Amino acid sequence: MSKKTVVLTGCSGFIGSNLSRRLIALDYKVIGVDNFITSSYENIRELEGSPNFEFIEHDISQPLMINHDVDWVMHFASLASPKDYLGYPIKTLKVGTLGTYHCLGMAKLKKAKFFLASTSEVYGDPSVHPQVEEYWGNVNPIGVRSCYDESKRAAEALTYAYFRDHDINIRIIRIFNTYGPFMRLDDGRVVSNFITQALKNKDITVFGDGSQTRSFCYVDDLVEGILKYMEVDYPGPLNLGNPGEFTVLELANTVKEKLNSKSEIKFLDLPSDDPKKRKPDITKAKEILKWSPKIDINFGLDKTIPYFKKLIAGEKT
Repeated sequence: MSKKTVVLTGCSGFIGSNLSRRLIALDYKVIGVDNFITSSYENIRELEGSPNFEFIEHDISQPLMINHDVDWVMHFASLASPKDYLGYPIKTLKVGTLGTYHCLGMAKLKKAKFFLASTSEVYGDPSVHPQVEEYWGNVNPIGVRSCYDESKRAAEALTYAYFRDHDINIRIIRIFNTYGPFMRLDDGRVVSNFITQALKNKDITVFGDGSQTRSFCYVDDLVEGILKYMEVDYPGPLNLGNPGEFTVLELANTVKEKLNSKSEIKFLDLPSDDPKKRKPDITKAKEILKWSPKIDINFGLDKTIPYFKKLIAGEKT
């Protein structure tokens, strides 16, 4: 049987680079697509010699022709951190809408399966807790975060339109907060912020009073869920995340304690439309995928911190 070929957008991003490695290890051929707007080639440099990896530098907001047979089109390109999508709101909207449109067109042309990386942000500041897939969300459609939230909601709508009208075989995951190696030091996500600040003995910046809750999934668990979902014929959407819930202040204190940091915790104003609670209901993922996360936050941080130490050491050389 010939090996399966995956076109993976966002291949050099945090999740995309971790997924690329796992797919290649499983003998998939990965055609990676990225334009490096918020990622680095360093994340995939070690893959460049692999016969199972081909890279195309391209902005998927523009059409892309692939001269290969394709089994999967996996759209993971996104400006997923608040720092990035607030800095590039129009590009965020374009990759979520036009990028999804182009990827769906490719899947239709190649008769390939389509996999959309959506987000828990489609739920907005939720009035239902924990969040189930049937919840329609509470999103400000013109707020500062809407460029990301609404682009993902539109991406899901586009995906389902192709599913209904063109019989495309689809998968949609709603990714909850994820962390691990290959995050950027300055990506603006709470885990990377806290680790970087603590390692540098700078103030650990907590928005609001830190009572807002989050649920953090280690990236290896997420990738395992993605791989299991590829084997199951179910359109979704499916929540993928770790239901372990704790406050942002608890996370800040945990990171500070683990690193024996001299950092002080500094409280800042809560950003506009920031969700007060975030926790996935993963009942469907457990039932349909036979999947649940295995790595708790303490072990996950222990696996993540050395990567950040290496990045910071590299900054100093």
